[in-house]
Amino acid sequence: MPAPKGNQFWKLAPTTGRKPIWNDPAVLQAACEEYFQYVVDNPLQEDKAFAYEGHAFNHDVSKMRTMSIEGLCVFLGIVRNTWKGYAEKDDFLTVCEYVEHVMYDYKLTGASAGLLNPSIVQRDLGLKDKSETDITSGGRKITNNWTITPVTTKKSADAEE
Repeated sequence: MPAPKGNQFWKLAPTTGRKPIWNDPAVLQAACEEYFQYVVDNPLQEDKAFAYEGHAFNHDVSKMRTMSIEGLCVFLGIVRNTWKGYAEKDDFLTVCEYVEHVMYDYKLTGASAGLLNPSIVQRDLGLKDKSETDITSGGRKITNNWTITPVTTKKSADAEE
């Protein structure tokens, strides 16, 4: 059964959208720091095979778990756009920048120490090896008006006659 024509049911809603989970930047920062601690306390586990004096055995090896905004959002139960929304609010800006700087440093340090894949971290952080060669002359493109004429040392059959 459709709503009657001319209804104004939308006016019954006290607010639109979901209420913010965090109203205080300090509480959001504490939640983010819980995520940081979770990442440190729960490294990834790799099952590795080892052999010693003819005996083979398996052993779990801890591997560094990386931090990411996406992982943080999953941990906090929000989506990326919600995180961006907090980052755009003046009172939450400092906390969001702090969190992103911690993650950046954590990834860069882990990659530098060989604990994380450097090429993946490099792409994620937007770092690149770049060199440019300027093929210009004072900002102007170099052009030439050369004419190349082939030269040969062989005598043609016509020249001998």
